[in-house]
Amino acid sequence: MTTPPIALSCGEPAGIGLELAEKAWTVLRDELPFFLIADPDHLPGSVPHHIIQSPAEAARAMATGLPILPHPFFGAATPGHPDPENAEGVIETIARGADLAMSGAAGALCTLPIHKKALKDGADFPWPGHTEYLAYLGGVSRVVMMLASPQLRVVPTTIHIPLARVPAALTPDLLADTIRITADALTNRFAIARPRLAVAGLNPHAGEGGAMGEEDAQTIAPVIAEMVAEGFDVTGPWPADTMFHAAARTRYDVAICAYHDQALIPIKTLDFDRGVNVTLGLPFIRTSPDHGTAFDIAGQGIANPSSTIEALRLAHHMARTP
Repeated sequence: MTTPPIALSCGEPAGIGLELAEKAWTVLRDELPFFLIADPDHLPGSVPHHIIQSPAEAARAMATGLPILPHPFFGAATPGHPDPENAEGVIETIARGADLAMSGAAGALCTLPIHKKALKDGADFPWPGHTEYLAYLGGVSRVVMMLASPQLRVVPTTIHIPLARVPAALTPDLLADTIRITADALTNRFAIARPRLAVAGLNPHAGEGGAMGEEDAQTIAPVIAEMVAEGFDVTGPWPADTMFHAAARTRYDVAICAYHDQALIPIKTLDFDRGVNVTLGLPFIRTSPDHGTAFDIAGQGIANPSSTIEALRLAHHMARTP
């Protein structure tokens, strides 16, 4: 059975996203089919493109040009200068891509970077970002962010909150829910029959028996024991400073971390250019490059497409997983 093409939403047209889409096509044109949902007038034009009317046309079009599923925008695409008139278009292309992925017309959705302030200024966008909006579109209340590269997969249990709020936010229910969603996704989206999950401690040395904090023993360890009793292959809490060297990484399939930087620093240090953001728990596959709009280099032709290429490859791989 042929895997449907990947939908790529254009993101903020004043950023580097459209340049990355064109560069990705030059690398992937003979490898996997995808199509860009965008206003054709916004494209930099460094590669040929083909207007398509449906995702089914993307595979044939890929050979000779970047397939574009056209979506009209009201503003111009001026590199480095977001136009509030484009906010509605950005939001609509995300929703359109999600609809195509949920219907099966697209194998997955890959999203190029958005600029949250531009969406709030232009359309009063009420969600904190891409992930929360996609959860709303998918009709789910809880999703998990995973960062993946060929060297490491990490999941931050708490995400974009101040470090001072992490201990209170890291509740047993949140941690258990994160473990369940992550294990389910690794089984069903990555074909890992019995995923191994390693949970990082919150405090230095995972609390060192309470000498450096009680959260590891009182909050994290009981959840791990509960999940083991349910049949999950989960271990910890482990001291985070010894979890990410080469030998340690062979012992697990994903590291469940307590907070944002604990997860993102190791993966960005190990594989900065190829890290991919994957949203787990949605009723469709969603990946994205792990970077922002980069207004400072937009329009200069120097943006690195590696993360976008890897995001499309991973989406395609996940879509093909039985």
